[in-house]
Amino acid sequence: MTDHFSNRKSGILLHPTSLPGAYGIGEIGLAAKTFLHQLSRMKQGIWQVLPMGPTGYGDSPYQSFSSFAGNDLLICFDTLKEEGLLLDSDLEGFPHFDPERISFGDVIPQRMEVLAKVCERFDLQGPLAESFEAFCQREAYWLDNYALFRAIKTSRGERPWTEWPEPLRTRNDQALAEAREALAPQILHIKIRQFLFDRQWSELRALAKERGILIVGDIPIFVAHDSADVWSDPELFFLKDDGHPTVVAGVPPDYFSETGQLWGNPLYDWPKHKETNYAWWSRRVQRCMDWYDIVRIDHFRGFEAYYEIPGDAETAVNGRWVKGPDKDLFYGLRENLGDLPIIAEDLGVITDEVDELRDTFEFPGMRIMQFSFGPPDEDQKEPLDFPERCVAYTGTHDNDTFAGWYHRVAGENNSDSAEGIAGEHARIEPYFKGKTRSLHYNAIQILLETKAQTAVFPLQDLMGIGSEGRMNRPGIPAGNWQWRYLEAMLTDECMDTCAEITKQTHRLS
Repeated sequence: MTDHFSNRKSGILLHPTSLPGAYGIGEIGLAAKTFLHQLSRMKQGIWQVLPMGPTGYGDSPYQSFSSFAGNDLLICFDTLKEEGLLLDSDLEGFPHFDPERISFGDVIPQRMEVLAKVCERFDLQGPLAESFEAFCQREAYWLDNYALFRAIKTSRGERPWTEWPEPLRTRNDQALAEAREALAPQILHIKIRQFLFDRQWSELRALAKERGILIVGDIPIFVAHDSADVWSDPELFFLKDDGHPTVVAGVPPDYFSETGQLWGNPLYDWPKHKETNYAWWSRRVQRCMDWYDIVRIDHFRGFEAYYEIPGDAETAVNGRWVKGPDKDLFYGLRENLGDLPIIAEDLGVITDEVDELRDTFEFPGMRIMQFSFGPPDEDQKEPLDFPERCVAYTGTHDNDTFAGWYHRVAGENNSDSAEGIAGEHARIEPYFKGKTRSLHYNAIQILLETKAQTAVFPLQDLMGIGSEGRMNRPGIPAGNWQWRYLEAMLTDECMDTCAEITKQTHRLS
């Protein structure tokens, strides 16, 4: 397998929901193809996205109804129109949404109403019939359960599967057969939407490959409890007889939170996974490799040891660390799938054992520029000390934008201690000496000048957008994942400057 981390390259982090467009949310059609063209113009070799599954609670891509399904909200309407699957009349009365923020609660029902018309028009004897049938057969191992899960869930007022009638909750054969018959039209529509998503994404990925652009995807280590994954394979998780988790995931109390973080995801019964030589995980990773060239695994440290919290706990205070599958999982994945191009998200407090796990399989870790400039007494690696075998970022989806962060630590509109501000500011300022471009361009130049073989920056940082462009604020359950940009915001100057910096730092793709 080609080592995608062996040469200096750079790229941009942008989730497709943030792409510009007229229908309330970014799509994976024409706007995405335009962005690929712009990446080429900017001499970038990577497009990194967030998880692409159908979103559930809080609209977070890290809380999905399935680890295998695509987010059908991203299906491009204009592409459907070109193919005759969507008519102009289908869009009559479609609302005008704020082009710079996604209002998920309003956008989702409007888009689903349009897609319902597309599914009703879809000809099971038409030109796409053979491709649709092949897709359904090829992906049956997850598609059948997912379509049934979503159809039942909708018929039950979107209530969690643990609140369904007992025969459906426990997957009684007769109850499932009756549900398949009663909900056949809805199940078919769900499969059609997944086919249309897969078709459009495959076309986009082929175009990226043609342009020499690698797509980096994202695998959350844990899955949502209210998901087809847990409902379909409950034996792979620690659950009670009623389906609720006996233990859940999170992180312990620390400097940032006295009570820790209670994520609530069910934890894997790793011995059960080992009995199958990690077949479920192998299918999950293979599905991602069908979509991406490289995958980033979120919370990588959880494979070495994870924090286990009682399922009925209200905070993360009374948890404990439990040994994970460690190297055994990745030996199993290697046996089943071969060598894998994985980025290990190794941020936070990382142990020697996690470093050893990452380095045994030669997975590059992550380095974040914003984390490099804490107070002088903090042991943070500055950009000059980034290793070659890593992926370096100005910031991630969980960070403030670089401009927003910089102005905060510089003392503008904040209540942080003057001592802390001075420490951070004093450490970053020397990196800007001699650089004559604007703040945001200089930040990207600093990133691309590091020894890191791979460097990635959010599009917001290239545009110099402040905190209003932040994608996610961890710990705040609402109002996240909404940022979008206007087409005019990615200017000629912005793209040309990016290309110049990339050339100067020897990262031309």
